[in-house]
Amino acid sequence: MIGRWFGSVSQRVPSLLYRVSLMMNPQVVFVLGGPGAGKGTQCCKIVEVREMERERTMETTILTLMSYNYTHLSAGDLLREERAREGSEFGQLIANYIKEGKIVPVNITINLLKKAMLETMEKDEKKFRFLIDGFPRNEDNLQGWNTVMDGKADVKFVLFFDCGNEVCINRCLERGKSSGRSDDNRESLEKRIQTYLQSTRPIIELYEKLGKVRTIDASRSVDEVFADVKAVLDKEG
Repeated sequence: MIGRWFGSVSQRVPSLLYRVSLMMNPQVVFVLGGPGAGKGTQCCKIVEVREMERERTMETTILTLMSYNYTHLSAGDLLREERAREGSEFGQLIANYIKEGKIVPVNITINLLKKAMLETMEKDEKKFRFLIDGFPRNEDNLQGWNTVMDGKADVKFVLFFDCGNEVCINRCLERGKSSGRSDDNRESLEKRIQTYLQSTRPIIELYEKLGKVRTIDASRSVDEVFADVKAVLDKEG
């Protein structure tokens, strides 16, 4: 009798935890840094580690679900997808902003991010943690986020990839040989760097004052950088 009771409880616990997660706000980590700092690469590695860990022991899987179960959302990728979507009313507008290295109007970006988070959580109730890559990029972005998402999402911290400008430019130029991105050229990159320095760095500094920035030296190799990323995630949970 007791054995059957414990068995039924153990079967109910995961379902209960998942239902509780549905009532939670999305848990967000903003991932910031200059163009070419490695934001997207490191976010992908976080997701890859989660998938590899699932194949190991049950104990490791539980640890992974608690620490690394993030969904990667790239603000830039979402904008590029919207730009390419047939019939998009914002496609040409987005294309013009990206080409000039300027920041797309905040209402467009936030609505795309919000939609992506909701769709992800609806498909899988366990996925309520998000790495938002390349956002917020300026004060307008941040104010828009606070207005639209106040009480609807919890920002845990900012993962800041700190990297020298010339290193970032060289990485993007190398990426541009195969990426097909219209903004992976020196003229656009220099504009993007200036936009980052003038608009995004103040946002990072604001979160630093709140004690919510975790800085990574992103000038090193991918594996060296990722070792520090894992240390941050292990500590933050």
